Amino acid sequence: MATQFELAAEKRSLRGKNEAGRLRRRGMMPAVIYGQGKEAQGVSIDPKKISEILHSESGHNTIFKVIVSDSEPLNVMIKSYQLDPIRGKLLHADLLTISMDKKMKFMVPIEVTGESIGVKASGGIMDIIRREIAVECLPANVPDHIMIAVQHLDINDQIRVGDIEYDKAKFQILEEANQTVLTVLPPRAEEVVAPVVTEEVAAAEPEVIKKGKAEEPGEGEEKETEKPKEREREKK
Repeated sequence: MATQFELAAEKRSLRGKNEAGRLRRRGMMPAVIYGQGKEAQGVSIDPKKISEILHSESGHNTIFKVIVSDSEPLNVMIKSYQLDPIRGKLLHADLLTISMDKKMKFMVPIEVTGESIGVKASGGIMDIIRREIAVECLPANVPDHIMIAVQHLDINDQIRVGDIEYDKAKFQILEEANQTVLTVLPPRAEEVVAPVVTEEVAAAEPEVIKKGKAEEPGEGEEKETEKPKEREREKK
């Protein structure tokens, strides 16, 4: 979506890590502007402005203006950017020039609204399979997000791309109609954990049985301790 963001940029002729380091120490960062069949141009820009755009409602789909020195403003969008892996600071950005009268492909985020009856009443789980949807439109018509209402969804219900309602006059969804966007899964059954029998416990069990109380002899059976006395009588 086009916004009122406007950035000033300075041309830079030098390339390399040393030049990039000098720019960052000045509070600027290197960037490249390209597209529309023109030669790529190296510039320096304010990373705070780029961060502000990335964190805006339209995010990386934001169309904004860049003024390089005294030239005419260019309509651009952030095609890619690089972050410091430790500090998370912006290190570099690629800016793509945009023609406002030509359709382009954009990846638009999905935004879920409401709470499904399957989740609220039955303890189901909302499984969002697609977080973004590819659309084609003029740069001025790209939506910030695509809203999907889920209040009516019960367990095992789902929404496919073909179920999404949107303004077809402004943009077209490029995904296959039968692709699942989200579904409501049944609640997870609680797992019953069986007791773990270790080798030591298993080996000790026979010994415990042997040390138990001896069984009493049944009726008509002799006790083992009486047999030696009977043998002595027979010898006499």
